[in-house]
Amino acid sequence: MDLSDVRKIKVKRSKKHRVGRGPGSGWGTTSGRGHKGAGQRSGNRIRLRFEGGQMPLFRRLPKKGFSNARFKVSFYAVNVGDLEKTFGGKRTIDLELAKEEGLAPKKAKFLKILGFGDVTKPLNIRAHGVSAGAREKIEKAGGTIELLPTRTEYRPKGVKKTRPATDTAPSTDSAGDE
Repeated sequence: MDLSDVRKIKVKRSKKHRVGRGPGSGWGTTSGRGHKGAGQRSGNRIRLRFEGGQMPLFRRLPKKGFSNARFKVSFYAVNVGDLEKTFGGKRTIDLELAKEEGLAPKKAKFLKILGFGDVTKPLNIRAHGVSAGAREKIEKAGGTIELLPTRTEYRPKGVKKTRPATDTAPSTDSAGDE
């Protein structure tokens, strides 16, 4: 097939309505848009699911369901290369120290160490999470990692603590069965 062959293919195509070409065409005056209102104007686009000003279905239905957003635990990630540049293996690195040095924002609650960058000096790290690559690099350089708990100390408002189970079952002593 050639580009010159494309015109030779006979495909029936209906002519486009030429609106606004006078009353004799049948599509003159208002050009099929009706009289007045937003539909008459240029630039009118009706959004999806518009119901003509009636309260739309998505607003009439009750809002139901559950979201885990209240229970989300957000880690602030810091790369081992940044820790190496900033601290150089001097002392134990934790979230508070990272906040002081400007590696983590003040609102950060949990710290996670990621493995981008090189480690040459031993780093002693106390964090809430460590990636596998970061763990490998830190341990290879002679550093230590202490993982801190995340779920126990962080609880959203309105969520009750689980209490430890108490043994309230009746005793199964067979002292009176003699």
